[in-house]
Formats: sequence, C-alpha cells, structure tokens
Amino acid sequence: MKDTTILLVGHGSREDSGNQEIRDFVAQWRARQPAWRIEVCFIEFASPSLHDGLQAAAQGARRVLVLPLILNAAGHAKMEIPEAIEHAREHAPGVAYLYGPHLSACDPILAILKRRLRKAMAGLDMPDPTTTGVVLLGRGSSDRGANGDMAKMARWLQEEGDHELVDLAFTGITFPRLERVVQRQVLVGMRQVVVLPYYLYTGTLMQRIHRQVEHLRTQYPQIRFACGTHFGFEKEIFELVEQRVHDLLAGVPDSKLPCDGCSYREIAHDLGHGHSHEHTHGHIPVHALAEALA
Repeated sequence: MKDTTILLVGHGSREDSGNQEIRDFVAQWRARQPAWRIEVCFIEFASPSLHDGLQAAAQGARRVLVLPLILNAAGHAKMEIPEAIEHAREHAPGVAYLYGPHLSACDPILAILKRRLRKAMAGLDMPDPTTTGVVLLGRGSSDRGANGDMAKMARWLQEEGDHELVDLAFTGITFPRLERVVQRQVLVGMRQVVVLPYYLYTGTLMQRIHRQVEHLRTQYPQIRFACGTHFGFEKEIFELVEQRVHDLLAGVPDSKLPCDGCSYREIAHDLGHGHSHEHTHGHIPVHALAEALA
C-alpha cells in the first residue's frame, strides 16, 4: 500500500456541516487503517474538488483507488467521476486509476435500516408494526436505476420485518414526495409513521426532512411520527469501503464500476446523452451508435 492512494469521493453539500462529517469520517477511517494513505475530495460545493483530488492523489503514487462515497449511482457516479478519471489519466500516465463501485443496495445497508427502524419503534414505545407505516425517504434521481435501488431496499426491509406497509418517497427530482405517501398511509389506517432517511450525511436536505416531519405532526395530530437520521458513521459504512479496497487490490470480478472506460458511456457523452448501466441506449439513434462504433 506504500505506492497506493485511496481517494474517497463525497458528493458535497451547500451545508458545510455535511462536508465536515465526511472529513470526520475520513479521519476515523485513517485511524482504523493507519497503514493506508486515504484522501478525500468532493464532486461539488466543497474543496478539494474532484479534479484537484485526483491530481493530488497521484502525487507519489503508482496506483489510485477511487471510491465514491455515494449510496445510489446516477449521473455523478456513472458520468462525472469516470470523465474526471479519464482526464486525470491523461495528466498522470504512469499512474493506474481503479474506480470502485458506489455503496449500492446491499445487506450491510439493510442492516443499518433495520437497526434504525428498531430504534424508531422503541422511541414510539413499540407499537403494533401492522399499524405502523414505514417510509424510506431518499434524494431522488432522474436515473431509474438509482431509484430502483431504493425500491429494492424498501422491499427488502418489508420482507425482513413485520411491517405491512413500507413505502418509498423522495425529497426531489422524482415522485412520490413524503407528504403524499403519508397521506396514503393515513388513509389505509396507519396509526404511526416512521420516516427513515436514506442519506449518508447531513446537509440542507436532511434539515428539510426534519422540518417536513414537524409540519406533518401538525397536519396529522392523531398520528405519531418518528424520524431517523442519516447513516454517517455506522460500522457497516467503514466495512463497505474497506471491502471495496480489498476487492480492487485483489482484482475481484465486478470490483470496478462498469462505467469506468465503458465505450457506451463515452459514446453517450459524445452524443450529449446520459448513461445507463443497462447498455440498451434506446434513446440514442441506432445509426449514431453504428457510426460511433465504426
């Protein structure tokens, strides 16, 4: 690991407390792995920037492991980070950049959600789960795959517990929104509602969520609400990024994000389109793909 830099890529927030939490996460991770060189950068709203972070990580290194500290892969993970890595490769030709996957929908994240749900139910004095609705509340994306990952987590959470109603809501970009989902749950007879934010760190959106829940308490005085917090420093997050490092170093199949060096992503970018891991690309004219691949 002496010639290797691990670069953790955070999203970045307009609220600096969220950026500081990521820096604190990195400090704790360095304490867990003192032999590793671990650096951090941000996609937006904070410094160092993604481009600066990639260039700095290459200094004195032969290999850079790029790990997105992101729950769901959308445009940032599929397009922006790979493009920045390509640019960094041009400026550091002797350095190998390996790009690992985002945290994704997985059992460790499910374990966090189950623990948060148990804590919320304890705070409500353990009501009947069949009359307690659960809302998994995420950022929302224009990428159907990212939203689909959240839907998978909501389904897993329902199957692993006794709650009859586990719904999905988003704070922006797509629908449904929290207030609409709560309205539906009240209409079908839920007496309590647990809101589980699907966020890694604090920021303006987490602050908005807590305000929304306060408004809902006023709007539905007969309903008891509990609201969880972001994931942050749970042990599973540290273990996930450590597993990403080990998998990249061992060359485990699927340890790299497929969009790193993906020709379809490059074609989509050249044609001004977004990118999907499904590689169907029905939105790109067939003749354009044929010309690009010729």
